[in-house]
Amino acid sequence: MNQQSLAGQAAFAPANTADMADALIVSSGLRIDVDRRRGRGAGLNPGGRFEPSSRESIDDGWQSLEDLPPFKTEVQIEKARTAISRNTSPDIPFDRSINPYRGCEHGCIYCFARPTHAYMGLSAGLDFEAKLFAKPDAPKLLERELAKPGYEPKVIAIGTNTDPYQPIEKEWRIMRQILEVLNRANHPVSIVTKSAMVLRDLDILTELAEKKLVRVSLSVTTLDRKLARTMEPRASTPSRRLEAIRALSEAGIPTSVMVAPMIPALNDHELERILDSAKAAGALEAGYVMLRLPLEVSPLFRDWLLQNYPDRYRHVMSLVREMRGGKDYDADFGKRMKGAGPYAWQISRRFEMATKRLGLTRRSIQLRSDLFVPPDGSGVQLSLL
Repeated sequence: MNQQSLAGQAAFAPANTADMADALIVSSGLRIDVDRRRGRGAGLNPGGRFEPSSRESIDDGWQSLEDLPPFKTEVQIEKARTAISRNTSPDIPFDRSINPYRGCEHGCIYCFARPTHAYMGLSAGLDFEAKLFAKPDAPKLLERELAKPGYEPKVIAIGTNTDPYQPIEKEWRIMRQILEVLNRANHPVSIVTKSAMVLRDLDILTELAEKKLVRVSLSVTTLDRKLARTMEPRASTPSRRLEAIRALSEAGIPTSVMVAPMIPALNDHELERILDSAKAAGALEAGYVMLRLPLEVSPLFRDWLLQNYPDRYRHVMSLVREMRGGKDYDADFGKRMKGAGPYAWQISRRFEMATKRLGLTRRSIQLRSDLFVPPDGSGVQLSLL
């Protein structure tokens, strides 16, 4: 069985055969050697689901696999045609977003955006973390789109797919340029990130906050440094994220915490502690999302769980499937974010009680759109090549 078909089987395996798929992954040697993927989240790099063929590395007896180089971050330029993406999903509180990058170096094993790398002919596994795409034209494209006659300003969400403050932002600075465009146009923006690098742009964010044009959400999945390092290897430490909440709050920037994702029997016991810590740091709002395992994310997460927490594997996946109608994932609107059933209800109730006790609200920070000033559109002619 080749790598691609195995990954596909694992991704779509029903609950009663999922353990068999996991056993196949373990025994087939599809895991990438730890020295080649050090500092990465995924242990697999299966072929993209749209590829007509797949390749698998097999040791021919000469131990030549040991000579393969480690996965290093590579960045290509993507010539995007638009900066703003639109959506009509009823369970998402925004209709437009911007993604400065495709792929994410943070390497969060649970990331629901991993399957999008298949559209580039790449793997949702290690390729998603190491083969990245930057969109340096995004700020100019955004300025051109905001200048279009009839454009109606509404909150633009950034960081809802891949993190705008992932490590490569230090060099590319695309996110900062986007914020500069939005600030000049007095356009409202909502940011989600796992990175303390957001503090680099405190000057722009403060100006936006003074005009009630920005809110920033820090995603805090766990307070356990060991778990965070394993699960989100290149994201900021939990303490740095809390420090970022404090610094943003002290600067007058409306800040919230996203406890996402909640993973049964792994970090669910930390829900109240995370909310307590975020409130103490100055967060005004809170939200949460249950673990989502669409498409290729399922076998990647299950392999990670078997490698790092084998004793909890059956319990974690049992609760996940209980919330998802016996499957690893249910994509139905209204269910995909929160799940269903007794366990999902329990998490929802705990969150409700904790936020009420702490005075944390949900989506109470209202941003203005009446200050919008369209750019004049000059100087934004883009290269055709």
